[in-house]
Amino acid sequence: MKTTHKKSNKKVQTSAAAMLNLLILFSASEKTAAQNNPGIVGIDHVGINVPDLNKAVTFFNDVLGFTPVTQLGPIPLDADWKKLNHINPNTGAVTIKMINAGNGASIEVFEYADNKGSLNHPNTDDIGASHIAFYVNDINASVQYLKSKGVKILGEPFTMPSGDTAGETWVYFETPWGSKMELVSYPNGKGYEKANPKTILWSPKNEVVKKVSADDFDSKKNTAIVENHLKIWNEKDETKRKALLKQVYASDVEMVDRHFIAEGIEDISKFIVELQTKNREFKFSAKSVETNHNIVRLYWQFGSKEKPAVVSGMDLFVIENGKVQKLYVFVDEKK
Repeated sequence: MKTTHKKSNKKVQTSAAAMLNLLILFSASEKTAAQNNPGIVGIDHVGINVPDLNKAVTFFNDVLGFTPVTQLGPIPLDADWKKLNHINPNTGAVTIKMINAGNGASIEVFEYADNKGSLNHPNTDDIGASHIAFYVNDINASVQYLKSKGVKILGEPFTMPSGDTAGETWVYFETPWGSKMELVSYPNGKGYEKANPKTILWSPKNEVVKKVSADDFDSKKNTAIVENHLKIWNEKDETKRKALLKQVYASDVEMVDRHFIAEGIEDISKFIVELQTKNREFKFSAKSVETNHNIVRLYWQFGSKEKPAVVSGMDLFVIENGKVQKLYVFVDEKK
């Protein structure tokens, strides 16, 4: 059995060496193509070493809600590879787990058997210190959730009052093995965006992929959703309105007006109350409703009984999983 084990290790080491040579060859061929840039599309994953792979995966899965997907190893590493990658020569095999972290880069988790490297986390001001930041819609709710799971929060959420990141709220937390990570939220964008910069920083909040169900193409159901939407905007009883809001809108619904963006049910609810307070005798009514798969177009008017069309416009709905996910509001210009 010992002989078989040694042969197996040699095969793995040979394969690892072959892969390394292939990467070197590929890099060389890329250079001959005389690229003007490295051709980077984006960040594929972030790697992190942990003392206990199973415990780390449990934390990412059970607490943060991420999904472990692939596993590689344990892979014995030869002396040349260790030297090239600054690994202690006496450290053992490596096992790697790739975790789907939602909308964005994946997380690659490493565990080295019989690790002879440093077991101390770098201090925040040490060269090489790093952290992973996760975007959340409601940072206070996320903090309370992490606390309920026994996660150590490092301070309190802080909102940037000015500068390029004005409007961004962040807070650090610590994993069970001592790594520092971050929660961040900026539902109304960051300060620098108001200057209409040529380049906007990528954000997972703008790239969420939703699954559309077959029911979302049902024109009758979508028409009913829009009718309930109108009821929401006309309902002055707060309890009834909030019940309808949860029924019709997704919790992270986004309403885009030419002057502002409302994020989530609470933001929209506040806007409705302000609109009703300023226009107590006015109501919304539908002029026409048109459906196209899971996209619905509502032409509306807003006014009193005597003048029902003081304001008119069009709402465009994106319906996913039976609820309004996006709402684009167009108000007709007064002639």
